[in-house]
Amino acid sequence: MITVKEALAIINSQQKAFGTEMIPLAKSIGRILKEDLYTDRELPPYNRVTMDGIAIQYQYFSEGKRAFPVTGIAPAGSPQISLKEDKTCIEVMTGSIMPNIVDTVIRYEDVVIENGVATIQVDKLTKGQNIHWQGEDRKKGELVVPSGTIISPAEVGVAATVGKTHLKVARLPTTIIISTGDELVEIAEKPLPHQIRKSNVHRLTATLAKYNILADQHHLDDDMEVIQKDLAKIIDEYEVVILSGGVSKGKFDFLPEALTALGVEKLFHKIKQRPGKPFWFGKAPNGTLVFALPGNPVSSFLCTQRYFVTWLKTSLGLPTSNQPHGILTEDTIFKPDLTYFLQVKVNYSEKGQILVTPVSGNGSGDLANLVDADAFLQLPRGKNLFEKGEVYPLLFYR
Repeated sequence: MITVKEALAIINSQQKAFGTEMIPLAKSIGRILKEDLYTDRELPPYNRVTMDGIAIQYQYFSEGKRAFPVTGIAPAGSPQISLKEDKTCIEVMTGSIMPNIVDTVIRYEDVVIENGVATIQVDKLTKGQNIHWQGEDRKKGELVVPSGTIISPAEVGVAATVGKTHLKVARLPTTIIISTGDELVEIAEKPLPHQIRKSNVHRLTATLAKYNILADQHHLDDDMEVIQKDLAKIIDEYEVVILSGGVSKGKFDFLPEALTALGVEKLFHKIKQRPGKPFWFGKAPNGTLVFALPGNPVSSFLCTQRYFVTWLKTSLGLPTSNQPHGILTEDTIFKPDLTYFLQVKVNYSEKGQILVTPVSGNGSGDLANLVDADAFLQLPRGKNLFEKGEVYPLLFYR
């Protein structure tokens, strides 16, 4: 049995890149950009009006002139026009290209237009006000989004601006989530007294979907021959296999034996932690990684968050070191010499500190308790009492 730190080191030693792929811009949210994005022209590409109003030559305002005849209008999307006569103005709309010769924009709220003459109602202006100057944000050919960035709506907007209909992103591993056990039935079925509906596979599928992995699903009954036959095909087809259940000491926990028979190298089995102690991790000869999680729902969920998600982020080149910490709001006692992942509710102090309150439950089988909490607080081995005010690493799942 190994420590949490050792388990993380072993799993992270198996990080791998899965190449790249081109995807439509509209489907890129949350993906990892694998190309640099450069401006294809200056941003903004022209002197851009930022307020609806009038454009004048500031010189004449500074000389005391306040009334300017309107000699044109410049809507957004129209070609650039020029001021026809000195001491006149052009009406300009937000987003339009700044007309030639004029150099200052006054918003409509500060003028009165009557009989074709705009009269300025304020006594102070700044030359060049309300203009977003060409190239002020970025020059042509300038790097605006570097490779390795997580794509958010902000990056989508930039990509659209520079003409990218498709983006090169990190390819995600082909993944399957497998439930195990004769006691499981489908969601739509009415369970018999000795049965339960599948939940782990759906909870894990939803977890992976958050990271844009659309995992397939499969189920294995407690039959050694069928397990080996199905797993042989699955390991051949997928790059990542996540199993739930069948890895403890029960007489029908066939997975460790089956995986060994298929040539999957066991990298570890069992971690000094609660929940999730029976976790099994290995690697097939073809490179497929096998995450065999405990069957108890809280255990499988915790192991996915702590180990699989960490491995995925590391493989994709995402930072994993900036883990937040939470402050306990009450004393907690845990006597076993195990790392304890305590379910907690999260709040914030007036100073912005993260405050965590334990959420009591009924062990690793209490799946309903997950909806009452927001995160796991990682409490270290080597002590029994964790006092109010102490600070520990926090693993958010909400």
